[in-house]
Amino acid sequence: MPAKATRAAFGEALLELGARDERIVTLDADLSKSTMTAKFAKTYPQRAFNVGIAESNMIGVGAGLALSGRIPFVCSFACFVVGRFETIRISVAYTNANVKIVGTHAGIAIGEDGYSQMGLEDVACLRALPNVTIVQPADELEAKQAVAWAVEHQGPVYLRLTRQNLEPVSPADYRFQLGRWLTLRPGTDVTVIASGGTVFNALEAAKQLQADGVSAEVINAASIKPLDEDTLVRSATRTRHVVTVEDHSIAGGLGGAVAETLGEVLPTPLKRLGVTGFGESGDAKGLYAKHGLDPAGIAASVKKFLNR
Repeated sequence: MPAKATRAAFGEALLELGARDERIVTLDADLSKSTMTAKFAKTYPQRAFNVGIAESNMIGVGAGLALSGRIPFVCSFACFVVGRFETIRISVAYTNANVKIVGTHAGIAIGEDGYSQMGLEDVACLRALPNVTIVQPADELEAKQAVAWAVEHQGPVYLRLTRQNLEPVSPADYRFQLGRWLTLRPGTDVTVIASGGTVFNALEAAKQLQADGVSAEVINAASIKPLDEDTLVRSATRTRHVVTVEDHSIAGGLGGAVAETLGEVLPTPLKRLGVTGFGESGDAKGLYAKHGLDPAGIAASVKKFLNR
């Protein structure tokens, strides 16, 4: 399976699922080519709504459609759609409306467009809201599974998707389950928990660490809310060291969620890797390297954390 952006996988899955379920509708704020809903809109013009650059209105319309029996996918760049936090809070979370919020272009890996277009605080915002589940797939297969799951799931969902292509990491027989993480590589010295665009880099870092005598367990945390507390505690009990890796602000994301759980259940040395400060313009690989989210950067942070 070639590398593919999870936003592209989302667009393909939506088209396929839309043929089988007429309740599915899409809402866009002038970015359907970027969010990959353009083909759905062309195929099902009566079920696709472009509201223009009016994200708050889009979320409100989506909530109304959900409350009248449709399954709306409300789509924009992560920073723009979650930037309408107050509307999500009241119209979607508070009413428990069956809205699927899709945030594409997540993280610094969107590259040259820079901070104004980067979703870096989106997970932190939505983690604070009751009823909203948060899912961040790591490759094409997982993204398509997550979209199909979201259609069946009753209640608000936030799907966090990438602009950049992601190398496949999921086994061929993989089936997405909310609240369940997948251990991609077993290890004994440290648990590395990654999500979305950083999962492949974490696996590559584990190979580098192996060469230096460090056995890293790598876990794909696609389900950010809820966490897979059983897998987290089981792995942390075995390795006694946990590192989280995410293309998101260091505050309030996957690392924050893991820290909260471990703090209450199993106090464990923890290192959070993510974006500190604001994003910036640059090519995706260069930005990952600068922020220590590339394989070499992850491996170096793990070794420092373990005093190796």
